[in-house]
Amino acid sequence: MIENILRFIRKFIPDSIFTFFQPAYHWILSLCAAIWYRFPSRKIKVIAVTGTKGKSSTTEILSAILEEAGYKTGLSNTIRFKVDDISSENLFKMSMPGRFFLQRLLRRAVQHGCQYFILEMTSQGAVLHRHKFMDPDVFVFTNITPEHIEAHGSYEKYLQSKLNLAHSLGKSKKKDRVMIVNSDDAESPKFLACPSDRQLTFSINDVKPYEVKKEGLAFTLNAGAVNSHTVNSQLSGLFNIYNIMAAVTAARSQGVSDEIIIKAIEKFSGIPGRVQKIEAGQDFQVIVDYAHTPDSLEKLYQVFQTSRNICVLGGTGGGRDNWKRKEMGRIADNYCDEIILTDEDPYDEDPQKIVADVALGIINQKPTIIMDRRLAIREAIKRANTGDVILITGKGTDPYIMGRGGSKIPWSDARIAREEILKP
Repeated sequence: MIENILRFIRKFIPDSIFTFFQPAYHWILSLCAAIWYRFPSRKIKVIAVTGTKGKSSTTEILSAILEEAGYKTGLSNTIRFKVDDISSENLFKMSMPGRFFLQRLLRRAVQHGCQYFILEMTSQGAVLHRHKFMDPDVFVFTNITPEHIEAHGSYEKYLQSKLNLAHSLGKSKKKDRVMIVNSDDAESPKFLACPSDRQLTFSINDVKPYEVKKEGLAFTLNAGAVNSHTVNSQLSGLFNIYNIMAAVTAARSQGVSDEIIIKAIEKFSGIPGRVQKIEAGQDFQVIVDYAHTPDSLEKLYQVFQTSRNICVLGGTGGGRDNWKRKEMGRIADNYCDEIILTDEDPYDEDPQKIVADVALGIINQKPTIIMDRRLAIREAIKRANTGDVILITGKGTDPYIMGRGGSKIPWSDARIAREEILKP
């Protein structure tokens, strides 16, 4: 109700004046939401996760570990919202929803007796003060690479928004505030410099030797120690070792034993839209993945570089990160045997222009352009032979294709792929 009143008042404020007072407006919204729901973060342990990549995966793995340890968890990420055993799909087309929604979700978690709430935090959420008045106990930094540059104005401003999120830990009134950082990331010292009571790091060196396979991972927990243990995971990709270690470090910070952690990791079967395998009786693999940056796209392709790969990709959403389109085309050119370019989320930009920008990076083959995304997936399936891999990237679990004027077409890469495989 308060949120609706503030939005109604906003309609009568000239844009020039609103732009000046916009930070204060968003801060007031966050305060009102916290007051309305009686500051629920004070009644539950909050674990915040940020980074360019791996946020949703880390939150899901961590939730599974804590549940294995007997805790009830609440969860908010790009994929879904969860309170104990009640889960719903995230249909907002944003990783970090509005303040009233999040505070209400926190309050529900408290009412359901959850001991932990795991929250994906984003740089754009930080700009809008959506992280305010959600005091974290633990803050996890996964990594940072150039992303949302147009939205923030520069990489430096993007990084600063992530650091602003990290500083929320120092401002938290909780006891035993824990900062967890990927020490392999070049920006890690800046996050470790943020105030906290404890600092923990994780690195790929912590799990050597490790093995990355198409069908899973094997890595060493407590490498070099008497109690070292080889852990087998059903997840794929080097990036998922990092996501697992981020979750493991957070769980250990809360006193969860390695025995429980290993059991949870080996049981964990996967994450929707993240190297998701689509099984419908076919003799080739179909993988749906959210990869939408050059770095994440290349790391995904590297997992399957020994296969014959048919790649379906769109490049990037309209009106943003134009710089990466040609680069994503170049990466696809290096790793894919066949490339099908298609529509993704054009918003108000010409989708043909977006695809043409991606095609500029493809010089060793001629990509097929099929703008209808269903037809593009259908064509990939028609071309697949026994043992091939179809890699459908860019949307993951995104529930809509976003078009001009805010139009939305309901969508699911996984559902469409399964339907097309099963077609007679």
